[in-house]
Amino acid sequence: MSETRTLRLAVAQTHLRPDPGDRDELRESGRDVRALVREAHEAGARVVHFPEGAMCSPHKRVMSADGPDRVGPARWDRFDWEVHRRELTATAALAGELGIWVVLGAVHRLTGPRRPHNSLYVISDRGRVATRYDERMLSNTKVTRMYTPGAAPVTFEVDGVRFGLALGMEVHFPEVFLEYERLDVDCVLFSTAGPGGPDVDDVFALEARAHAATNSFWVSCSGPATVDAPSGITSPDGRWAARCPRDGVRAIVVADLGRDPDDPARPWRRTARSGVYDPHLAHDDVRSGDRSAF
Repeated sequence: MSETRTLRLAVAQTHLRPDPGDRDELRESGRDVRALVREAHEAGARVVHFPEGAMCSPHKRVMSADGPDRVGPARWDRFDWEVHRRELTATAALAGELGIWVVLGAVHRLTGPRRPHNSLYVISDRGRVATRYDERMLSNTKVTRMYTPGAAPVTFEVDGVRFGLALGMEVHFPEVFLEYERLDVDCVLFSTAGPGGPDVDDVFALEARAHAATNSFWVSCSGPATVDAPSGITSPDGRWAARCPRDGVRAIVVADLGRDPDDPARPWRRTARSGVYDPHLAHDDVRSGDRSAF
């Protein structure tokens, strides 16, 4: 950004429900999401960011044609698509009513017999789907049993602040975040359902902070409401600017995003990657080339 801009971002943690055939669960997820959208609006947020599968997080064993004892191909005919669509539509209507952007994890149905995408919907402050991101770097189970992978990075802008999107286990892949740096984003919104366990989730949080620091941009990490979830917002220096309570309760926290135009960190990283060192290399110096002597 050429000048200092700020935007208040809310990151949410909420309860993820595993059975897309359970209408009551789908409706409860919708109510939870909309309650947190209202909280984010009351906190002055322009954007609220939700976890992977916030509307429904289909479990591989619930969906398995061979399950639940064996993980087989997912049976997507078990998904109540109509109730799911109604909850998404109601959430979009609320976003338009309140004038807030909502980034929401949900399953995106494709034309049968293709498997769906695991996605993030970007709902604008006018209550419309502005764009959608589909998880690209899928786990082995997801790509072989459950979902169709996405094909491209996705960015969008709110009030001059540019966002990128990542999902699932993509925090493990630095190239996803480097790509967004090249696309000049100010913040990456990373949503996960979390594989479970404090050690793994701590790695997710650590990697999110590392991507923020190495690329000098903000990273928002939204996960489920569990005691081990990594939900929070990391500043471009890799420090937590806000973090959700680790008490298993649905919640939001907010932070004001901005970038100091005089901060040299990000411009220098770009310069360093552009070949600035090449003229200074000592290819013709024997003492440089000899690696077997003091």
